[in-house]
Amino acid sequence: MVRERIEVTGVVQGVGFRPFVYRLATELGLSGLVGNDSARVFIEIAGSPGAVDRFGRRLVDEAPPLARIAEVHRSPLAAPEPAAEPVFRIVASTATDGARTLVPPDNAVCAECVAELFDPADRRHRHPFITCTNCGPRFTIITDLPYDRPVTTMAGFELCDACRSEYTDPGDRRYHAQPISCHDCGPRLWFEDRRSGRSDAGEVDPIGAAAAMLIDGGIVAIKGLGGYHLACDATDAEAVGELRRRKHRPDKPLAVMVADLDRGRRLAAIGRSEADLLASPAAPVVLLRSVPDSPLVADVAPGNPLVGLMLPYTPVHHLLMTEVGRPLVMTSANVSGEPLAGDRAGIDALITLYDGLLDHDRAIASPCDDSVVRVMGDRLLPVRRARGYAPIPVTLAENLSDGPPLLAVGAELKNTFCLAVGGRAWVSQHLGDMENLATVQALETTVDRFTRLYDVTPGLLVADAHPGYLSSGWARRRPEPLVEIQHHRAHVAAVAAEAGLAPSTVVIGFAFDGTGYGDDGAIWGGEVFFGPVSDLTRVAHLAPIPLPGGDAAIANPWRVALAHLHAAGLDWAGTRPAEWAEPDEVALLRAQLAGNVACLPTTSMGRLFDAVSSLVGLRHTISYEAQAAIELEIAAAEASEAGVAATPEEVTDGVGRRYRFGLGRAGVDEPIVIDPAPVLSAVLADLDRGEVVGPIAWRFHRAVADVVATVAETLLAEPAPAENEAVAVALSGGVFQNVLATALCLDALGGVVDRSGRNIELLTHHAVPPNDGGLALGQAYLGLHRTLVEADLEHQQKNQEHWHVSGSTGKDRGDP
Repeated sequence: MVRERIEVTGVVQGVGFRPFVYRLATELGLSGLVGNDSARVFIEIAGSPGAVDRFGRRLVDEAPPLARIAEVHRSPLAAPEPAAEPVFRIVASTATDGARTLVPPDNAVCAECVAELFDPADRRHRHPFITCTNCGPRFTIITDLPYDRPVTTMAGFELCDACRSEYTDPGDRRYHAQPISCHDCGPRLWFEDRRSGRSDAGEVDPIGAAAAMLIDGGIVAIKGLGGYHLACDATDAEAVGELRRRKHRPDKPLAVMVADLDRGRRLAAIGRSEADLLASPAAPVVLLRSVPDSPLVADVAPGNPLVGLMLPYTPVHHLLMTEVGRPLVMTSANVSGEPLAGDRAGIDALITLYDGLLDHDRAIASPCDDSVVRVMGDRLLPVRRARGYAPIPVTLAENLSDGPPLLAVGAELKNTFCLAVGGRAWVSQHLGDMENLATVQALETTVDRFTRLYDVTPGLLVADAHPGYLSSGWARRRPEPLVEIQHHRAHVAAVAAEAGLAPSTVVIGFAFDGTGYGDDGAIWGGEVFFGPVSDLTRVAHLAPIPLPGGDAAIANPWRVALAHLHAAGLDWAGTRPAEWAEPDEVALLRAQLAGNVACLPTTSMGRLFDAVSSLVGLRHTISYEAQAAIELEIAAAEASEAGVAATPEEVTDGVGRRYRFGLGRAGVDEPIVIDPAPVLSAVLADLDRGEVVGPIAWRFHRAVADVVATVAETLLAEPAPAENEAVAVALSGGVFQNVLATALCLDALGGVVDRSGRNIELLTHHAVPPNDGGLALGQAYLGLHRTLVEADLEHQQKNQEHWHVSGSTGKDRGDP
């Protein structure tokens, strides 16, 4: 007989791990116990050596589907006294000091629960809150650790005898499933008709009432796992138009929920990878290509062939989708850019946006929006990280695990924060754009919740160096020491952190986005860095242009287009942006640029995409972020798919024409300047020839990929000691949310790597978005490294002082 203590860390609470251990130990005839504390699952196991070893292997290999094991520690214990019969038991959870376990994300309702939901013979038939150990809410209902019902928002719902029997039976699928309930003991669902002022008190079916209003063209607010949606019939043009009017959202695409994959395929092309994502426990919104003859009205995604689809992920959604029998728009219930409504006060503040309310009384501890993803070949590309993924941490390089607890507060747009301690970086759910008091309050509230949940008190804050960001201002007002990190270096560090790279790893980093505060006070955004991740040197950038009016230019790509032509010395006459704008506006802009009045220098690649979008006549003004660039990507992708975009051969005219950026240096040690003037000149020449938009858009995308490859190859060719040779090329920033541009860059860089004969890894994002939603991770990574370096220098200095003091006497160390 042998006896061991086994400690398992990771996502091992709230996922059925203890009943799994119980069943496995019982099957193998082992005795002992299993329990939770705040940091881990702990097991004491006793039996024959062979059985204990088999237990250890199967513990990892056969873990529950929602578990994510980080580490397993095994240590011997004193051999037990022989027992007549092996007894294995589950012991009560205990609270401990120190590191905390990982909080599991919310998960879509599982197939077994859905089957019971629609089974008339099951006692939970049509129960809106059916769940089990393998599915349902977790992150959004947990208030403390270890994870047990009393520290969830289900604490106030006392289990009935039938549910308690399941909850306490280790052989049951609902053993210690904290959110379980039934019709007799669970939360209550109801429907309120705002138009009539009626609120049902159980005398009407709330699902049926909500479905009837949706079918009738109404807008219904629906409480889900992490907040409220605004829903309407996605096949009803009047309903969709009214939702857009009420929400002041004229163009930005709306997400759509479909009952199942078969119905989804009537709306969009769904490949195997996309289908797996849609049906996964995370159940994100997946951006897909619409199919011809889709029943969705055009106003769901105006001028956009992509549609964001998701499947039902709560029992309420399943019941409602079955009742309605048609796709529904499901968009976040919020004012654009502000946090998601997560409680009654929040949804009441939006009462003018909806006609009916499908509500319930299970509280949401932490509002959490839907995640949004794209698929690029075999790569996952996060666009918004929230439900289903948050708050799973990113594991950092081992040499960052000794840093102090740290809080990085992220960027202005698409704000998330990152709490880092013990080699783990918890990136929060998407909070919104940090441009108003409501989002700052959401940041403060969510930070407080994370620090309490993980029992961490940050000793250091990290923020963007931008002097005007509200997130950075919030950090500067706090008493903790503050480190400020340049925006684009944080982008590169974020993708390096995902890949587990050490800070000393030498990379070439491309950070392409719309806006970021540069070292020189200019607006950067077309940046190339080289060196260790911890000490990146700016080695190339897009040629600066004057950005007239700052935010006014960002909202008006026609202004950016003409500013680019001005910087390139190209005539405005007859160009599409100059023809579209009012003559007085054009004249005023010309004078503004000539006098450099209220013009900020920018090297932004995102603004260049906007400029080309306006030059070809696609989008001169925008109503949501990156709208012009998105439409340019769509035009290029459609041309490519139609086979009219380009051929790989170099030709002087026709579809195979290549646009090329200029490259130059002011001096040997100066950064490479990437000049867009030749590309812009080629675009205008093609327009003058009567070329259509699609091939021009595609050529521009390919030109960006070509210059990325050329710059990388130039940097790789420069002589350097072996320890300074790059081992990875990293792509980050909002421009790399563009699937076509990213795929072309990866393809071109693949050729560079092949020609170099070196083992160079190409890195893109897969855990956090390439946009500013991932910035906090890079801030935390660089902040940790800087703190550790400073601590090491301080330690060396103290040692040196001690050496001089002790050595000066000639007694302890002899003559120095």
